[in-house]
Amino acid sequence: MSRQPIADYALLSDRHSAALVGRDGAVDWLGFPRFDSPSVFGRLLDADAGTWTIHPTDDDARATRSYVPDTLVLRTIFATATGSVELTDALAVADPRNPDAADPARQDPHRLGEHAPHTLIRRLRGLSGEVELDVAVRPRPEYGLVVPLLSHVGDAVRGAGGASRLLLSSTVDWTLDDGEARATVRVAAGQELGFALQHARLTDRPPRPCSPDQIEASLRSTITAWQAWSAAHQNYDGPWRDLVLQSGRVLQGLSYQPTGAIVAAATTSLPEQIGGVRNWDYRYAWVRDASLTMDALWVAACPDEAGEFFGFMAAAAAHGARGALQIMYGVGGEHDLTERTLPHLSGWRDSRPVRVGNAAWTQPQLDVYGELLGSAHRLRHQLANPPEATRDFLIGLADTAAAVWRQPDNGIWEIRGEPRQFLYSKLMCWVALDRAAALATQLRAGGRDEHWAAVAREIRSTILDDGWNPQVGAFTQSFGSADLDASALMIPIVGLLPGTDPRVLSTIDAIADRLTDDHGLVYRYRTSTDVDGLPGDEGTFLLCTFWLAQAQAQAGRVDDARATFERATRYANDVGLLAEEAAGGEMLGNFPQAFSHIGLINAAWAIQQASQRY
Repeated sequence: MSRQPIADYALLSDRHSAALVGRDGAVDWLGFPRFDSPSVFGRLLDADAGTWTIHPTDDDARATRSYVPDTLVLRTIFATATGSVELTDALAVADPRNPDAADPARQDPHRLGEHAPHTLIRRLRGLSGEVELDVAVRPRPEYGLVVPLLSHVGDAVRGAGGASRLLLSSTVDWTLDDGEARATVRVAAGQELGFALQHARLTDRPPRPCSPDQIEASLRSTITAWQAWSAAHQNYDGPWRDLVLQSGRVLQGLSYQPTGAIVAAATTSLPEQIGGVRNWDYRYAWVRDASLTMDALWVAACPDEAGEFFGFMAAAAAHGARGALQIMYGVGGEHDLTERTLPHLSGWRDSRPVRVGNAAWTQPQLDVYGELLGSAHRLRHQLANPPEATRDFLIGLADTAAAVWRQPDNGIWEIRGEPRQFLYSKLMCWVALDRAAALATQLRAGGRDEHWAAVAREIRSTILDDGWNPQVGAFTQSFGSADLDASALMIPIVGLLPGTDPRVLSTIDAIADRLTDDHGLVYRYRTSTDVDGLPGDEGTFLLCTFWLAQAQAQAGRVDDARATFERATRYANDVGLLAEEAAGGEMLGNFPQAFSHIGLINAAWAIQQASQRY
């Protein structure tokens, strides 16, 4: 498996699937044709699960990298004793075989990734001198279970095995052996060499080889498409602008264009503790994460996709009783996400088990109603005249929240222990009804607003009475509990109480003093309480640290907020990506993590707003 730190990887996305490219030029993670498809390259999780390496033969080569401005197209520059070479990597959003798709004038910036051809493009360009590089393409479809049969087709290499067809186009002289294509190439200053790996299902028409000109045209068009999207959507001009705009592109890159679904992360089973068992599959559309992503895009990128997202949610939730809602769905709207383990994979740094699917899909989590309705309220101008199905869906959510808010659930953190009366779940039920009442006219809700507002007041009183623990001096994890939970920081963020309320200030202080590590990063909760029913420990959560910064900003503690924010962003890698957690000086957990980038965007915005007020 890969021994590289998670921070050594960069994300590629075509808004259908994602790849991770290491600082060493290795594509160690890629699933086609969807985010949640079995991996074709999976060395991230096991040494025998496939990779595509391009690296100088000089072991002392130095690598620097960056994204092409305003894109998720990666450039890595290798400098050696004999010269330097640039490697450019992209998941294409323009079909190399379709000349029209390569015409920038035909690209709609609002439909980025609509016609993704499921093609990984890599291009070498000599910058100075001459550099010798080894190229090795070792596909292992179905999480490493399949060793494809490789064969020459002119200059290209065809791969067949399992349910996948692969076609590797390039002009290099490949040597094929044991399911691997290898070549050694020399690239001098001014020379270019392109590669394209196309994927098709066994039932699809086989892909045809691409010429060097077609590969180059597709790469140029992909860069143009990303830059056109950024120019049309991204206008944030506040503090930490580069990080905020990059986070917006990451969130866009984690969205599944065909349906409007948004995945929580690009990977599965990157651990919360090295060698531990808290390894989960995040390549699905969590209602909570996706809703908050749409909310964050309101700051970082005008979310034209709001209608698509709510349409996806309405269609995905169309089952059972009106207003019924799973906490997560497949990116195509699938309901059954049954969890299983892959025992043949050793896991990142021997962290087993490796899981696909996620058993949390069966859990009751009441917070989802508030996240969806809160996002609908934030994006109400983009949903000025929602279709009947969307209106009916949102009305049903509010009615359900009003009916079930007293029930125990598994909470925001998907506790695998016994359900409880989690404070955050009640808080988000309050959000659901408070925002629904505000949206009642737009939803044509038939006079329900008075009922919704009355239940919202009842929930608020219950939270203030039962959620506050005077002995602890804080709002706590669940009613009657003495345990701290970072999600209590959401009380001022969603507006239940102002940030300057004494109880809010006391909660902020308690979390900052008693729920942080030595570096001031925030834990979700203390695993020593056994609330989650799982063995082992976990790192600090970057999202929770950004919540602390946001709450401090709303409390008027702007200097504290800036310091907290910068402690979290210090973990962003050289291309601005964040994982889920941090521990021992490095990032842990699935990567890149939507939650972390959501937290960054919202905290930066809150600090900007607070700086203008205080």
